[in-house]
Amino acid sequence: MPEIDPNTLDDVIHGRVRLSVMAFLSTAGQADFSLLKEKTQSTDGNLSTHLRKLEEAGYVSQHKRFAGRKPQTVVAMTEAGRTAFLNYLAALQALLPARA
Repeated sequence: MPEIDPNTLDDVIHGRVRLSVMAFLSTAGQADFSLLKEKTQSTDGNLSTHLRKLEEAGYVSQHKRFAGRKPQTVVAMTEAGRTAFLNYLAALQALLPARA
């Protein structure tokens, strides 16, 4: 059994909502706040808090725009975020036993 080092997992990504955001954005590229809220099954306040933490880490960027007359927040994964997410996945993979 491999040695498990809990420090190999990125705490910023490891939370359920943040991991869901990163996983979704890794394939979608970008998404508006409403779609992320739906996909992560979060409330406005909860998602905002998690997005702020990801943005402070440099993993996502948020841009405000208008769709017609309605304000819209668009979230995109940054290159640093993509690298961090791939590293996170590699750290998870390293915890799995090797297949014979």
